[in-house]
Amino acid sequence: MKHQRFTSVHQSLSFSRRSLLVTGAQAAVGSLLIGRLGWLAVAENEKYQLMSENNRVQLIVVPPRRGWLVDRRGKPIAINRSDFRVDIIPQQLKDPEATLKLLSELLRLDSDTLDRILKELKQGRGFQPVPVADSVSYDDYAAVTVRLPELPGVQATRGFSRFYPAGPAVAHLVGYVGTPSAEDYEETKDPLFLTPGFKIGKQGLEKTLEPHLRGVPGGQRIEVTAGGRLVKELDPKPDRSGKTAQLTIDSGLQEYVARRLGDHSGAVVALDVESGDILAFVSMPAFDPNSFSRGIGRTEWKMLSEDDHVPLLNKVAQGLYPSGSTIKPAMALAFLQQGIDPGQRVHCPGGIRIGNRYFRCDAVHGSVDMHVAVEKSCNTYFWAMGLKTDPQKTTEMVHYLGYGEEFDLPIPSQRYGTMPNPVWLREKYDREWQGYDSANTSIGQGYVLINPLQLAVLPGRLASGNLIQPRLLLGGERKPIKSIGADPEHLAIIRKAMAAVVNGSGTGVGSKLPFDNIQMAGKTGTAQVFRLGERGHQSNWALRDHALFIAFAPVDKPKYAIGCIIEHGGFGASTAAPVVKDSMTYLFDQQKAWAALAPVEQALGGSLAERNARQLAAFKAAARSAT
Repeated sequence: MKHQRFTSVHQSLSFSRRSLLVTGAQAAVGSLLIGRLGWLAVAENEKYQLMSENNRVQLIVVPPRRGWLVDRRGKPIAINRSDFRVDIIPQQLKDPEATLKLLSELLRLDSDTLDRILKELKQGRGFQPVPVADSVSYDDYAAVTVRLPELPGVQATRGFSRFYPAGPAVAHLVGYVGTPSAEDYEETKDPLFLTPGFKIGKQGLEKTLEPHLRGVPGGQRIEVTAGGRLVKELDPKPDRSGKTAQLTIDSGLQEYVARRLGDHSGAVVALDVESGDILAFVSMPAFDPNSFSRGIGRTEWKMLSEDDHVPLLNKVAQGLYPSGSTIKPAMALAFLQQGIDPGQRVHCPGGIRIGNRYFRCDAVHGSVDMHVAVEKSCNTYFWAMGLKTDPQKTTEMVHYLGYGEEFDLPIPSQRYGTMPNPVWLREKYDREWQGYDSANTSIGQGYVLINPLQLAVLPGRLASGNLIQPRLLLGGERKPIKSIGADPEHLAIIRKAMAAVVNGSGTGVGSKLPFDNIQMAGKTGTAQVFRLGERGHQSNWALRDHALFIAFAPVDKPKYAIGCIIEHGGFGASTAAPVVKDSMTYLFDQQKAWAALAPVEQALGGSLAERNARQLAAFKAAARSAT
C-alpha cells in the first residue's frame, strides 16, 4: 500500500513537471510569435504595405480580329493571316543603339527599316509600340524570344496581320491599315490603340468601314507581383471579331483590268447597268497595300512619291479630267429633248467661227446629221447645235446623266468635278455665258471636269434608261431605281449612234468585241491638256492629251458599262478603247480576255507583280549607288 502511494505521488509530480515544461514552451513560442508579429506590424510595415500595393490586378486588352473584305462571290480581298511580330515599347527601352544592333542581326533589318524605326522612336509617344517587323518567320521569332533578357523594351508576340492577296490591284479601293497615331489615341483615349500589333484603317474602305470591321476587344484580368510575375488569371472576356463586308466588286475583273492597264497612268470603272453595282474600281499605277500595312520603307516611299504617274493618288475618286468627246452622246440627247431634229444636217468644212475666234474640227466631215456626228465625233456639229439650244437646259441634262454628280459611296476624299452652266458661271466668276462657253462645253472642254466613276455612270444610264446609282457594298435596302425620263425613241437614236462608233465606220471601229453575237457601243474622247500645234503627238508625256472611252454591252440588251481614262494617252481610240474592249471581253469570255492580255504583258516585260518588283529593286540599287 505504501509503495502504491509513493508511485502515485511520483507520477503526479512527473506529470506536473511535464505540464510545466509544455506550458513554458508554449509561452515561449507564443512570445516569439507575438514579438515577430509586432516586428512585422511596426518595423517592416512599410515594406509589406508596398509589396501588397504592387501585387495588383492588371487588365490585358485582347485585340479583336479584323473583319474581312470579300468580293461579290465571297472571294477574299482583305484578310487576316496568323503571324509573328516584334515591337519596341519606347519607354521600356534602355539602350536603343544596342537593341537595334542586335535586332538588326537577328532579323536582318535593312537600312530603310532601321531609319523608319529610329524616326518613329523619336516622334512617337513612349507608351506607343513601334513596329519592328511583322510576318516574321518562326525561326526568327524564336531567335528573338530567347534573347529577350538582353532586349528590354522588345516584345515578340504572335498575332494576326492584314493581307491583301491582289496587292496593288485593289490598293485604291480598299486602302490599307496602319498603327494608330498619337493623334488617334489622343482623340479616343482607347487603350486598344496602345496594343502592340493593333492597326486601324488609314485609307479607302479600310478607313470608312472601320467601325464595321474593327470588332470588339476582349480582356484578360491578371494578378501580378511587383516584379511582374503572374500570380493568377481572372475572369477572361473573349473578343468579338469584326464583321465581314461584302463588296460589289468582281475581284477577277478587278485584277484583270489592273494588269490590262499595263504601264499606263489611268483609271477604269465597270458597272452592272441593271443594279449600279461597281464591278471594277481600278486606279493605276498603285502602291502595294501590304507594304503600308507592314510599315513602308523609306526607299519604297520615295519611289512612290517621286513617280510622275502619281501612284499614291486614287484617280477614280480624286482625279478630275475634261470629258472630251465622251460628252457628245449626252449632249445629243439634250439636243433631242429640246426639239432638235436628228436628221438636221450641219456642214463641216473643218471648223466654225464663233465671234472673232475660229474653232477647228479634227477633220473635214462634210454634211453630217446627229448619227454621223456622234459616230465620227464631229466637233463642228456639236458647236453649231450648242449655239442653237439653251445652255442651262443642255448642261442640266448632262449632269442628270452623271457628269459632275456626287455619289454616296464609302470612299474618302471624293472629288466630283464641274458641269458648268450659266447660273454656275455667274455665281463663280461673275460673268455672263458666252457663245464660246457653249462651244467648249458641247465637246467636253472649257470648265467641264469629271471623274472616272462618272465616266462609267453616263453610258450606264444611257444604256439602261434609268438613274442607276453606283454602289460598292452588297446587302442593305435598295431604293427603287427611277427612269431618266427620256423619250425611248431618243434613247434608241443615241444607242444606235454609239453602236456605230465601234461597229460601223466610227472612231472606235478598231475595238469591236471578238464575238459574232455580242456588240459593244461606245464613244471615244480626247481631252486637250495644253494648246499645242500638234495635239496628242508631243514626246513630252505630261503635255500629251488625255485619252478616254466609254462603252456599254451588249447593244441589244445592255448589261455592263465601262469608263476609262488614260492620262496623257493621246487619242482615245488608240489607248483607252483597247483597254475597254479587253475588259468588256473578260465579262463575257475570260479565256479570250487572258489570251489578249498575254502579248501585252510580254511586250511590257512581264506581269504587274514582276514589273513592280523590278522597279523597286532598280530604285533601291540606284539609291545605294548614290550614297
